[in-house]
Amino acid sequence: MGTLVDFPFSHEDGLVRGPGSFDMKAGIVIAVHALAVLREVAGDRALDGICLLSTADEELGSGGSRALIETEAEGCRAALVFEGAGADGALKTARKGTAHYVLRVHGKASHAGLEPERGVNSALDASRLTIAAARLSDPARGTTVTPTLLTAGTSRNTVPDLAEISLDVRAADPDEQQRVDNALRRLVAEPSPIGCGIELVGGPNRPPMTARTSAALYETARRVNRSLDLPELKQVSVGGGSDGNLTAALGIPTLDGLGAVGGGAHTREERVIADRFVDRVALAAALLAELLDAPMTGDDRG
Repeated sequence: MGTLVDFPFSHEDGLVRGPGSFDMKAGIVIAVHALAVLREVAGDRALDGICLLSTADEELGSGGSRALIETEAEGCRAALVFEGAGADGALKTARKGTAHYVLRVHGKASHAGLEPERGVNSALDASRLTIAAARLSDPARGTTVTPTLLTAGTSRNTVPDLAEISLDVRAADPDEQQRVDNALRRLVAEPSPIGCGIELVGGPNRPPMTARTSAALYETARRVNRSLDLPELKQVSVGGGSDGNLTAALGIPTLDGLGAVGGGAHTREERVIADRFVDRVALAAALLAELLDAPMTGDDRG
């Protein structure tokens, strides 16, 4: 709240700026206009069979919308995701799976000056666990285990009785996601060397979206894109998750990154290249027409 005061919406020098402009308000604009183009050139019935689903909690893990997404995706021929594009408009054909954990370390408080020996220092054991968790990363396999938030103690002169470590886990392969989960559970099951109690909260949030889920759709998009004489499409694999991970996990062919061309997501540098709206709408409309077998001509570009 209040971000718009010093980072307002603007359209200057060929760039659209503002909070969420790239990730992903512009994607909604492109999706809606693509449907409008499709209806204009192929008739109202061209929209039969299309579900446009817009949710508001993807950044929080889709806790409230996941069941709805999965229900609507069941039986679909394809899922097209209008998250922001990769560099130069690249489509996102693979995404890492995500998992979120909190390690809670329970010790015993005592006065740090008068009787520190009577305490059990949760911060010390948290240090051990932080290093052990980080070592579960395997960069060669695209797996990262990143300690992020760390807290311990209540005052400067008190042995901390509680410490917490938040872990962000990303994995490109479902087996790797499971390996890390198993390893973390074994880690907390081992007795603490100093007598702390340890618990693990959380788990996998989104399964990986693998390239094979999007391969056929990507080739279709490239062919459609060439027919429109637009710049050659590229593909990219990214570490961030999206709701496309959820549809891909159901076996629904999924293509992501059909939204705006720009950058700076989640920062004050967030921007969209205004001139690219037209070709992104044209690509989306033509791709939808292809998937629905609705006739469109090469001149119908939004």
